[in-house]
Amino acid sequence: MEKVSIDDLDNDPRVAAVQKHATASLSLGDMAMNYYELEPGDSFSGGLHTHMNQEEVFYVIEGTATFETMDGAVEVGADEVVRFAPGEYQEGKNESNGSVRALAMGAPQDAGETRSALPCEECGADYHTAVVDESGVTLECPDCEAVVEM
Repeated sequence: MEKVSIDDLDNDPRVAAVQKHATASLSLGDMAMNYYELEPGDSFSGGLHTHMNQEEVFYVIEGTATFETMDGAVEVGADEVVRFAPGEYQEGKNESNGSVRALAMGAPQDAGETRSALPCEECGADYHTAVVDESGVTLECPDCEAVVEM
């Protein structure tokens, strides 16, 4: 058994003011888990994206998160859960005046290729592939290899 307090996790604010990764602390092998606190205007991810090999589930603990999808927006309130299949584009954000607290879970842990729905200005490709490393996120066109710094 593994147990951890959200308060004891290190904050890694990549896109939200509070973003805490529980995956390593819980020794998760088959899924990823993150805790978020979103202030008005904050996003879970920073853009419309999909994971080609990973389904994502968001449990909203407090507030209302709005998920933009290719089919329109979906609001998810407190004590509600939403699932996105591998290959399904989404961006969750806080469009309300209050705060949002939520858990994000993904399985399998390795998300595989992550795609951003940002079209390439150079060649017109429909998406960019996200490359995440210590320096942050870079988007690369799969066709012409043009790079977009985030």
